[in-house]
Amino acid sequence: MPRPIKCRKISYVPESKFFKPAELDMVDEYNLKLEELEAMRLKDIEKMSQEEAAAMMQISRQTFQNIIDSARNKVVSALVEGKAIRIGGGNYKIMECKIECHHCGKEYMLENIKDRHSCPVCHSKDVYCHSKQKRCHADCSVKRANI
Repeated sequence: MPRPIKCRKISYVPESKFFKPAELDMVDEYNLKLEELEAMRLKDIEKMSQEEAAAMMQISRQTFQNIIDSARNKVVSALVEGKAIRIGGGNYKIMECKIECHHCGKEYMLENIKDRHSCPVCHSKDVYCHSKQKRCHADCSVKRANI
């Protein structure tokens, strides 16, 4: 009997969850899991090492490698074969931090990593993790995602 799959921590959920070739109306699609997108984002956009990204997602380096290999295979296959990519599903937890802006006083729950460096209301960079009283690294706590 295989081991149960552990939830992976993610800190980004895209607004757009479906991409397809513009020239085609109906196409077959690949399903890209949210943890696969997160692995590519951390490695390719945030430029984290495999060790750093695996630690951020709270998984082993081997599991991270398996996830990113699967993600890249799906994306490249979709591009080469002219298929759509649907993003969703998987086994994940969404990171959630309580952030306070020292400029405007706004407190908010960090649900998107892009808001960890500036306040979504006043855009000040003077934001701090409320529970840790320091700059937020988006690793304060997690909430289970409904899959």
